Amino acid sequence: MVSRKVYRAFFAALILLCSATVGYAYATSPVRDAVGEYHAQSNVPLDERESVAPRSSAVTVVAGHGMNGEQSALAAFGPNGTLLYHDDTYTGYFDVDPVPNESMTVEYVAEKPLSGPRAKACDAKCTVSFVERVNFTTGETTRVFSRIIPQDRGANWHDVDRIDDEHLLVGDIHGDQLYVVNTTTNITSWRWDAQDDFPITEGGPYPVDWAHLNDVERLPDGRYMASLRNQDQVIFLNESGLMESWTLGEENNFSVLYEQHNPDYIPESRGGPAVVVADSVNDRVVEYQRENGEWRQTWVWNDSDTVWTRDADRLPNGHTLIADTNANRVVEVNRQGQAIWELPFYSPYEVERLETGDESTRGPSATQAKIRSSTATVGDRGIYERLAHALFSKKTVSGMWFVLPMWAGLGDLVAVAITALTLLVWAVFELRTLNLSVEMKLPIRVSRETSDDEYF
Repeated sequence: MVSRKVYRAFFAALILLCSATVGYAYATSPVRDAVGEYHAQSNVPLDERESVAPRSSAVTVVAGHGMNGEQSALAAFGPNGTLLYHDDTYTGYFDVDPVPNESMTVEYVAEKPLSGPRAKACDAKCTVSFVERVNFTTGETTRVFSRIIPQDRGANWHDVDRIDDEHLLVGDIHGDQLYVVNTTTNITSWRWDAQDDFPITEGGPYPVDWAHLNDVERLPDGRYMASLRNQDQVIFLNESGLMESWTLGEENNFSVLYEQHNPDYIPESRGGPAVVVADSVNDRVVEYQRENGEWRQTWVWNDSDTVWTRDADRLPNGHTLIADTNANRVVEVNRQGQAIWELPFYSPYEVERLETGDESTRGPSATQAKIRSSTATVGDRGIYERLAHALFSKKTVSGMWFVLPMWAGLGDLVAVAITALTLLVWAVFELRTLNLSVEMKLPIRVSRETSDDEYF
């Protein structure tokens, strides 16, 4: 008969092994080290800073939305790899756009919780969504436009596109709307409501997070393009409303798009019409070309590390710059599909390479530049991710990645689960070996029976 000491030793060894696995992941995490290094370098004088990123062709700007309001940051890295700018003041950073005729100035979308006397008027926690402009050389920041969102994180603005000196195109997640607003007068001059053209029985839960309208773009011909994440569709609008025949994707047709982010339009002058889009839950970046009134897939990329992409910009040289959110990295891919530049960064939402135009406006289509597709399958991934995909849906696996700390992977989640299960089994084992007996009399008596095994 196996003694209780052997069982206890086994339980303790298993817990120790799992704890060591998680501890090793924490201690050796490249993104955790990078976050600390970026923060440390931001406190060093600019001319004394060390290189913390690979060399690149120009300044690279990354906006990270963090998790639960922690570790979000807006950062800019110079061509030589030094940190030019770092700000972690707000609870989330999203869209980043270069300012025309300003080489070192960007406009970005960010959020913070509403505080002060106005917060008392909210039935729940309110968020302030806003657009700010910052110069990386001087550090000067200017608030451009803001509004209070009567909801906690998740309903904040993810994208705002500048139309001219006074007008912005806003993607309003809370209201499921696009609107054009004059930042001087605060007057809305045009508005489109997704509920006018899409049934509320589709998409996400209504009205909490129904459409999740996470991206807007004003096209060169004056039309608008927007991403309805929860409807799995990229839509096109003119002043009269939805151009239904131009819609890319359809509800629950996950082979085309699955809860996508940040589609970029490539105009005809660059080989389009085409759209490069981060196909998030499908863990890839994909491009569709408009041909004979229909959308045809012409390019796709991912590798064995790709997890929940949320931005992809086609650069003028045919490379693609990608924010790989749950892999905690920014990666630049060449025309052959090879990753040639990679930066660890916690939960990047959007990435922008300055001097290459806004998003993908100066980049060629995959067809024009003969850009090769390159993909990896689930079978190319690690054992824990293969197991997760075998047991759960793609969206569930994405959710697992989303809630993990920056330093953890699915293997660490398995280790934590094994530890919890081991503790439960151990507790049950110990209770059973106590051999308690209860007599249901008044007064109630509890006695402990012993066995010969107890003395070994």
